[in-house]
Amino acid sequence: MSAASDQRAAEFLAIADQFRLGALVTEASHPVTADLGEVARASVEEALDRLFEVDDDVVARYRRWVEEGATRPVAEALLGALRAGGRVFFTGCGSTGRLSILLESIWRRFWRDAADRGLADATRAAELGDRAFSAMAGGDFALIKSVEGFEDFTQFGRRQIADLGIGAGDILFAITEGGETSWVIGTAWEALDRGAGVYFVYNNPDDILVEHVERSREVIQEPRITRLNLTTGPMAITGSTRMQATTIQLCVLLTVLETAVRQLLEPGDADIERIPEIFLSGLEEALAALRSPGLRASLANLVRLEEAVYRSGRRNTYLADVLGVDMLTDTTERSPTFCTPPFRRCDDTSAAESWAFLRVPHSPTAEAWRTLLGREPRCVSWSEEIVRAMTPPETADRTVDIVRRIGVADLMKFTIGLDGAPYRPLGPEDIVVALVGPDEGPLLAEDGFVRTALQDHRAMGGRTGLIVCRSSDSAAGELPIGGWTPDVVVELPISRNGMLLDGIVRASVKMLLNALSTCTMVRLGRVMGNTMIWVVASNLKLIDRATRYIVRLTDLPYDDACRLLFDSVEYVTPRMAADQAYPPVVGLSVIRARRGVGPEEAERLLWAEIGVQTPAT
Repeated sequence: MSAASDQRAAEFLAIADQFRLGALVTEASHPVTADLGEVARASVEEALDRLFEVDDDVVARYRRWVEEGATRPVAEALLGALRAGGRVFFTGCGSTGRLSILLESIWRRFWRDAADRGLADATRAAELGDRAFSAMAGGDFALIKSVEGFEDFTQFGRRQIADLGIGAGDILFAITEGGETSWVIGTAWEALDRGAGVYFVYNNPDDILVEHVERSREVIQEPRITRLNLTTGPMAITGSTRMQATTIQLCVLLTVLETAVRQLLEPGDADIERIPEIFLSGLEEALAALRSPGLRASLANLVRLEEAVYRSGRRNTYLADVLGVDMLTDTTERSPTFCTPPFRRCDDTSAAESWAFLRVPHSPTAEAWRTLLGREPRCVSWSEEIVRAMTPPETADRTVDIVRRIGVADLMKFTIGLDGAPYRPLGPEDIVVALVGPDEGPLLAEDGFVRTALQDHRAMGGRTGLIVCRSSDSAAGELPIGGWTPDVVVELPISRNGMLLDGIVRASVKMLLNALSTCTMVRLGRVMGNTMIWVVASNLKLIDRATRYIVRLTDLPYDDACRLLFDSVEYVTPRMAADQAYPPVVGLSVIRARRGVGPEEAERLLWAEIGVQTPAT
C-alpha cells in the first residue's frame, strides 16, 4: 500500500465516527431479497417479484401516512405560503437531488399546460409555475454525474440554497434518504436562518439517528424544523436508497403538492380531503399490476434483452419525452450504484461510452434541456474565492478544479437532444427502448418520434423495446401499437384516479424502472445476494459503506479494510477520472485480501471470475 493511500485512509478514519452508518435501517439487508442474486440467476420473473414485494413496504408506509391524516397540515402550510406569494423549494443529494429536480419539473409542466387545459388563466398559471425551485448537491450537472465532495459539506448546501434567494415566507423540503446527508442538512439550516419554513424529509427512525449521528440529532431536535419521517425499512438492495426510500418520498410529496394545487384551483372541492385515500387506492392497484404474472413476464423479457446487449459490449438508448426526467434519473443512477460508465461528454472520445443513454424529441440540446427541466439549467458557477472560503486548504485546489467543470456549458456536452444522435450512432447490435406515458399517443402515431425511431432501428436489424403506460381510466386501445410491435412490449396499466400531477403514474414508472435496472445488474453479477458490491466510493458515506462490505466479505478489521479500500481506489483513480471502465473497488479489495495478491493480479482474477477478460465498455 502506498503512503499516499495510507494517509487518505487515516484522514477518513479520523472522522469516521461521523459517517459510520451501519446501524441505520436503510443500510440493513432486507430478508425478502437476501438471496436475490441466486434467485435472479434461476428466474428473472421471481427476482422481479421479490423486488416488487419490497415495494409493498412503501404502500404500507403510505397507508399509515393516510391513516395519520398527515397530508393536511403540510399541504395547508404550503398553500398558505403560496397564497401569500411565497415559493416552494426542494433540496436533495444523489437520488433525492434527482427527486427534487423531478418534483420541480412536474410542478412547472403542470402549470405550463394548465391554461391550455382550461384550468387556470395563462398569467396566473405562468406565475405559479415559477414558484417552484430545486437544488441538487452539485447543481443540475449532478443530475448526470455525482459531483465529488459536495455531499459531505454543509457549507456547500448552505451556499446553493442561499444562491436561490430563499427567505421568509418560503417553504423548503430538505430531502435526505438516510437523514444524515451533510449537504441537505446545510440547506435546512440556511433556510431556517433566512426565515423559511423547513420540512426535513427522511427515512430512518429518530432514535437511531439521534444516537449515532450528531448532525442528524441537531436537526431532529430543532423545534422550528418539522420532521417528516417516512421510514419504510431496509432497501431491496442493501443501502440502495434510490429504491423504496425515494419512492415513499415521491408519493408523499406529490400528495402534498396535489392537495395544494387542488386548493389553489378549486378551494371548495369536497374531494380534496380524499386525495390521500385516492392516491393510496391507485398505488395499491399499481403494485398489484406490477406483480401480475403477465407484466412480470414481459418485463423479464426486457431484462434479458438489456442483459444480452450489455454482456456483448453494446449499448442501449432510451427514448422519452414527458417522462424524460424519470427515465434519466434511473439511467444515471446506475453508474454510482453498479459502477457502470457514466454519460460521456460529446467532445470526449477517450472515456468509455455509457451502457445506456437518453434521447428526447427536442433539438437543439439546449432546448432539450430546457424542455426536460421546465426551466433554464441551473448549475453551480462559484468563483475561486467563494470555493476556497468554504473548503479546507488541503482539498481547495481539487474542489476549484471540479467546480470549473460542472457549469452549464459542461451540461450541454451531454447531448440528449435530437442533434446529439451523431455523437452516439446506433448499430444493429445496439438496442433502443422507449418509455411512453398515458397521454403520449402522438409519439406512437405513424409519424411519431418513438414509432419512427423504433421502426428505423428494426429496419437496420436492431432490437427494440417499449414500456407503455396505459390509463385504466380510459378506453382500451388508446395507444396505437398494433401492426409494428417492438421485440419486447411492457404494458403498465395505471389508475390515474384524476390526479392532476399524475403522481400514481410517476410512482408506478419509478418502481418499474428501478426493478428493471436492478434486476438487469443483478443478472450481470453486480450484486451479491442483495449487496451492491460494485458501489462507487465517491463520498464519505459511500466510503464507509464500501469498507463495511469489505469487512463483511473478508472478516478484516474495519481500519484494515478501510486502508485496503483506499489503496484500491488509488489504483483505479486514473481510469475513474477519465470516465473509463474500471474494476469495482470492493470486489478488487476482497480478492486482494482473500488471495494475498496485488491490485493488478486481483483485477485479472476478478474479470476472469465474472466471465470477462477485459473491462466492459
